[in-house]
Amino acid sequence: MSRFKDKVAVVTGAGSGLGRALALALADRGAKLALSDIDAQSLAQTAELARARGAQVHTQQLDVSDKAAMNAYAETVREHFSVVHQLYSNAGILLGSRQLLDMRDNHIERIVQVNLWGVIWGTRAFLPHLIASGEGTIVTMSSLNGLMGQPGLSIYCATKFAIRGFTEALRCEVLKNEYPVQVTVVHPGGINTNIARAAIPDDADLSEEERVEARERAEVYYKKFLKMPAEEAVEQILKGVERGRSRIVITSGALFIDKLVRLFPQSYPKITTWMFARLLRDS
Repeated sequence: MSRFKDKVAVVTGAGSGLGRALALALADRGAKLALSDIDAQSLAQTAELARARGAQVHTQQLDVSDKAAMNAYAETVREHFSVVHQLYSNAGILLGSRQLLDMRDNHIERIVQVNLWGVIWGTRAFLPHLIASGEGTIVTMSSLNGLMGQPGLSIYCATKFAIRGFTEALRCEVLKNEYPVQVTVVHPGGINTNIARAAIPDDADLSEEERVEARERAEVYYKKFLKMPAEEAVEQILKGVERGRSRIVITSGALFIDKLVRLFPQSYPKITTWMFARLLRDS
């Protein structure tokens, strides 16, 4: 409990899914919470649930891709709590499953802005405060798709591979400079959150056929892949953080893929593409 009790923990994307589950699990462990999300209504709901568990909570509506807003937010959190101990860079988006040549430019840009720049700006803004705390923790959310490529998710995979590389390089910098900060990257596999349904873009230029296809694909993912409850995944994350792990891979499927990629780095794309095609075809 001492790893979290009375520690100030920042959670981005706290309005739903893993972010909400993280906020509530940290509240149960006695942490003080700085919660943000771009959706003010869902953020308020998470805050209400966390306060009901006895947590001190600061909330702010935030677009993590906005560098100036993120820098200001880091100062606001430090001023509010006087110290910042932990940063969970959880905010992320998917925006559908489409091949590169079929993707819209604005979707590509938005995925990179939120998933990658959001993590970079957040880490750079909060790192000085985490160092100053004397016992800092940074947790970034990569993905199973930060371990392997997958058709239809080229840009999403690009951001999650980038988060993995960014976090591992940051850990090297922390070790080199002997900063009192633990750095952890998480690779969740099939977690039952709203990300697949929320991934359906609401752009006016999408045809009804495209919307139907996206909804059907999302439901297949929930049936076939997204099975572990977010609360169970969060327990694994926080146990890993408590034990000082630098790399956390969640779900048996993700562990299998991790080993497959390591053992067959050249042939795994053929293997996984066949596996996913068969699963989707049999749905």
